[in-house]
Amino acid sequence: MITFSIDGLEVRAPENAMLVDAAKYGDVEIPVFCYEPKLGQPVGACRMCLVEIEGIPKLQTACSTPVKDGMIVHTQTQRVHDAQRAVVEFLLINHPLDCPVCDKGGECPLQDITYGWGPGTSRFIEPKRHFKKPLELSPLIAIDRERCILCYRCVRFSQEISEDYQLVLLERGAHSFVGTFDGHPYVAPFSGNIIELCPVGALTSRAYRFRARPWDIEGAGTVCTLCPAQCNVELTVRDERVMRVLSRDHDDVDDGWLCDKGRFAYQSVHTDERLTQPMVREGTSLQPASWEKALAAAAGALKKAGAKTAALAGGETTNEEAFLLAGLLREGLGSEQLSSRPEGELPLDVARALADPKLQATVPDLEFAHAVLLVDADPIDDAPVWDLRIRKGVRRHGVRVGVVSARPTALDPHAELTLRHAPGTGEALLVALDAALSGDRGNLGGAASTAGSSAGAVNELADFLKGAEDLVIVYGERLLAGPGGAQAARALLNIASRLGLSGRDGAGLLEAPAAANARGVREAGFAPGHGPGYATVSEPGRDSAGIAAALASGELSTVWLHHADPVRSFPDRAAWEAALGTAQSVIAVDSVLSDTIREHADIVFPAEAYAEKEGTVTHPDGRVQRLRPAIGRPKAKGGESGSGVRPLWQVLADVAERAGLDLGVRTGPMASKLLFEAVPFYAGLTLDAIGGRGVRWPASEAAASFEVPAWEPAKLEVPDAVPATTDGALRLGTFRSLWSSKEVDVSPSLRFLRPRQVVELSPVDADRLGIREGDQVEVGSNGTRVKGAVKLRAAVPGGSVFIAAGTHDQPANALTEPMVEVRKA
Repeated sequence: MITFSIDGLEVRAPENAMLVDAAKYGDVEIPVFCYEPKLGQPVGACRMCLVEIEGIPKLQTACSTPVKDGMIVHTQTQRVHDAQRAVVEFLLINHPLDCPVCDKGGECPLQDITYGWGPGTSRFIEPKRHFKKPLELSPLIAIDRERCILCYRCVRFSQEISEDYQLVLLERGAHSFVGTFDGHPYVAPFSGNIIELCPVGALTSRAYRFRARPWDIEGAGTVCTLCPAQCNVELTVRDERVMRVLSRDHDDVDDGWLCDKGRFAYQSVHTDERLTQPMVREGTSLQPASWEKALAAAAGALKKAGAKTAALAGGETTNEEAFLLAGLLREGLGSEQLSSRPEGELPLDVARALADPKLQATVPDLEFAHAVLLVDADPIDDAPVWDLRIRKGVRRHGVRVGVVSARPTALDPHAELTLRHAPGTGEALLVALDAALSGDRGNLGGAASTAGSSAGAVNELADFLKGAEDLVIVYGERLLAGPGGAQAARALLNIASRLGLSGRDGAGLLEAPAAANARGVREAGFAPGHGPGYATVSEPGRDSAGIAAALASGELSTVWLHHADPVRSFPDRAAWEAALGTAQSVIAVDSVLSDTIREHADIVFPAEAYAEKEGTVTHPDGRVQRLRPAIGRPKAKGGESGSGVRPLWQVLADVAERAGLDLGVRTGPMASKLLFEAVPFYAGLTLDAIGGRGVRWPASEAAASFEVPAWEPAKLEVPDAVPATTDGALRLGTFRSLWSSKEVDVSPSLRFLRPRQVVELSPVDADRLGIREGDQVEVGSNGTRVKGAVKLRAAVPGGSVFIAAGTHDQPANALTEPMVEVRKA
């Protein structure tokens, strides 16, 4: 800390802080337009922040001048006032005076600064510059070029933060304007951030345009549950409707950015496809029903099935809902058939070791670690803001990035080391890496060969990891999928142990789960192999594949789908269609009427959207965050009093009561209190303590109650080799796009991003098969085919083909064989 003088006040501030920030320590405001700390180094483009510094003859920009000890600064002299008024006057020369119809009016920095620092009158009487307006910069964003003040914020975001390099300034002088090369639409995963960055009304949301004025709206803070990143958001609400979504800066979670899914998929809250009342199947169709009828039907089905009941929970499930649903099945029905992992469960010792508080990395570690290794994870699809955080670390702190994956990732251009393996062989690759780190030459060659790599490449990766002081390993949940998932997890823990990641600040493991609240659901005890807080259970249940098989065979008769759509999202679509078709009762809880519900559900309960929910979720790094209702729950269309959507904790409590179990829950906070008491490492948590910033339990005192023995490297076996490639046969891999979700499907603004099936091939394989870019092809085996358009990618390893999972049409999970044939449709 240093001391400097500003307007006669002695102020203490951090040395080398920019003067515009240091002035705030003395409660002095210096006006800015172009300055935004999140964008990196200041550019001093707008000149609004000019101040006078004794000893320097010319006025200086406060945004780019570091504060020094003994510095004497003046912001209220006549020279400064004249300069600031001149800047505002020049900005307003060509700026239209359309505040009454501008979306930014009432919350506009240009308005505020004009009133506070402007001249108050205009000397300009000549015609203003005119552009055609508004233009569609993209399907999501409109640009009014007349309002632009050339602050460079949007261009800097595109080029320095998201690094999509699409936005540029075109023309020169007074004719300059923001655009894209050749007028192409600005379509990128984070494009909506430029709307919030714009200090004037030049960039506006087409979905929000002319929908509300600042004096008509309220802001409500909550957490976005549309992906595992769990960004903190502020919902703009008018008349019980969400009108837009803004970021709510949290450096430990999202760094103040949002992806376009989180920013625009709020439209799914008010879509026509929204479920607003219970439904019960009568004959072959679902019909609206009263709450009493639906609750009685569900309770009756559960009592009849008893221990033959199973339940699946999806990522939008809150910790409290998972806890109550697990209690209903275990205590009320005597069933352990619970699953939230689409592709298999892990043994209890492994699950506990992966959750060890001493081994947990944080989101800021992605920026400040010495190295980050991505293993079967692509943050741009798995947790988008992590992608920005890693790019920021590379750009500002020289973070070294390594990528181990079957499919090329968005971070490959930043990777110091890239290692490809055959699809589905992540287990073998980790076994080989563990062997390289331990010096086990016996396993190294065989496992590397099984993974479709080489011992030399794996040794190079091992050297990269050994050279990192603080290492964060980000791994995708898909790495732990299938029969080899347990050994893959053990290999990962072996690697962490050999590299000494446990107990080191700034280092550790960070999972990119398949669903938004996957970690919280498991910690609440919704798993077949453990109870709340990873407690031991007497008799573990089946995983998701086992539940499907048991439903199809009749060993299980009833299934509860809580925010889960196994037909669309789980492997082996045919198995789940058979399971749900055979089940005596399918009880579904969701916010949108999906094809699975329409075809298979017998009883449907409408679920709250995240903007209506009350409860908690747990971030992948262990931060427990609070969901707060921003709007009221919708009423049934034309329904009677008391109809409409109810809180899901209440639905679970009412069903349990009718099934003969009192869960002891009368309010939402009571459910949270029961959860915090049941999970040892949540001890001491309260909703007030969680507040708007969350509490990271691995760093709390309660974490000491979760005792996990130090991991001793386990003995590993070399997995079976990849089947040999025959003529026309390729190894099948899948990937799930960020846009593959029901919320995108039903949000009008995002429908242009709704994924269509795509077939990614290497140019070498395409040449061999006589296939070109854009051709329609069929991918399949054993008579099952999936059609899609070909996309050639040079970075796709030869002998592999990748198709998109989770698409509405041409679903990838219809294919179950590891080897497929590709041919023209």
